[in-house]
Amino acid sequence: MLSYILKRLLLMIPTLFGILLLTFVVIQFVPGGPVEQMVAQLQGRDSGGEGAAVSGAGYRGRQGVDAERIAEIKQLYGFDKPPIERFMQMLGQFARFDLGKSFFYPKDVWQLVKEKLPVSISLGLWTFFLSYLVSVPLGIAKAVRAGTRFDTLTSLVVLVGYAIPGFVLGVALLVVFGGQLQWFPLRGLTSSNWETLSWGAKVVDYLWHIAMPVTASVLGAFAVTTMLTKNAFLEEIGKQYVLTARAKGLSERKVLWKHVMRNALIPLVTGFPAAFIGAFFTGSLLIETLFSLDGLGLLSYESVMRRDYPVVLGTLYLFTLIGLVTKLISDLCYVWVDPRVKFD
Repeated sequence: MLSYILKRLLLMIPTLFGILLLTFVVIQFVPGGPVEQMVAQLQGRDSGGEGAAVSGAGYRGRQGVDAERIAEIKQLYGFDKPPIERFMQMLGQFARFDLGKSFFYPKDVWQLVKEKLPVSISLGLWTFFLSYLVSVPLGIAKAVRAGTRFDTLTSLVVLVGYAIPGFVLGVALLVVFGGQLQWFPLRGLTSSNWETLSWGAKVVDYLWHIAMPVTASVLGAFAVTTMLTKNAFLEEIGKQYVLTARAKGLSERKVLWKHVMRNALIPLVTGFPAAFIGAFFTGSLLIETLFSLDGLGLLSYESVMRRDYPVVLGTLYLFTLIGLVTKLISDLCYVWVDPRVKFD
């Protein structure tokens, strides 16, 4: 086991290197980088001034941005160095867990992530816990009542919910419950006077704001976990050891909860670490944008659009590393829930 863990940890190094190298190479060929954006702003200011308006001149390219100014801009963003040198410098920073500083925010990438993280945690944890608390009991009930009207109706409801995209449901919730009925607020996680509220009022205000975003996020998550639980239980119920337990006179409840439960939940338990950690660090871009939630999803989107490369590469490195470690923990959970599994 120790050799397997060591091997997996060592394999993370080339995996991280390959992901960062591929992303860095792609970035070199993407137009509209920070240098080009700064030059465009200078051009627009120079060409749109009063002199241009009086003379009737239109846009005249790089007028007013000389080579020295462009060189200064490249040096400001670090693009005066060769790509290989910049890449090696970035790897050195990442090895020290220094994610760099944003081009467009006067903050470090770590600080940006910590500022946006509470919003994504609020949305992710509620989605995670509600999906498991509803889907697992529902999946077990569907397996026990397989083929009945209850199984058919719940499957129809779950699959319809899965077929509706989260952002479409979010728009509908905003229009109906936020706009027409005005039962819920349209944006944000808290009210503007949240700091002045009492402790109990703060909790109510927070739940009032988070209700619609969580509903839009969680509905599609029900289907996968519910059907996985149902199929896992149905597979175990049909095995020989269940028939033997029933033949010995054990009650159906004891057979289900004592024998079937442990084996049927292996797929869910092993996927639990990845889902739990993912709840902290995954942000839903569309949901956060719809409900004006300033989280990690919106940060990632804005970083890509603005070509804020330190934020893009820094968050990519952090989330990839967390994902690789979480995947290792998920694999080790197989041994914990089922000692028959060996990694030899």
